[in-house]
Amino acid sequence: VQLVESGGGLVQPGGSLRLSCATSGFTLDEYDVGWFRQAPGKEREFVAALTWSGGSSNYADSVKGRFTISRDNAKNAVILQMNSLKPEDTAVYYCAVRSGTGTYDYWGQGTQVTVSS
Repeated sequence: VQLVESGGGLVQPGGSLRLSCATSGFTLDEYDVGWFRQAPGKEREFVAALTWSGGSSNYADSVKGRFTISRDNAKNAVILQMNSLKPEDTAVYYCAVRSGTGTYDYWGQGTQVTVSS
């Protein structure tokens, strides 16, 4: 099982980034998917999640209206489109998957996002 995030980098406030999570070793369409982030000195926090069917999503209040989570089961990929980025969005972003409710089963190693002028 492998999850590999990409697309992070340095962006100015107000800018956009598109994070991708390439998955392998399991059948993605059987899993819910999620994005989390961890800023320096802070605990990891939930960002967004999408059910296995793609029919239901939810977002942290801090990113609602700015971030969009999506999935492409045919390509075994999970996407996080981030718009109107703020300095407080700076963090390492992780994708994760789970086969049911509760804890996430598999995690990627993360990709750094830095929002700064």
